[in-house]
Amino acid sequence: MENRIHELRKQIRMSQEELAKACGVSRQTINAIENNKYDPSLQLAFQLSKTLGITVDDLFRPD
Repeated sequence: MENRIHELRKQIRMSQEELAKACGVSRQTINAIENNKYDPSLQLAFQLSKTLGITVDDLFRPD
């Protein structure tokens, strides 16, 4: 599953560390998700979408 986290995070000038703190995870977790090495839990996916101001469906897309 691919995602738009890196793209959206950069648009709002948010660092990985800031996004991680807002979502209650480590910066390494955000990095792994952005690089498609880790699929977030449903709860984290909803938190990411809320923080980035986009729906979960628009944040993640199938390969």
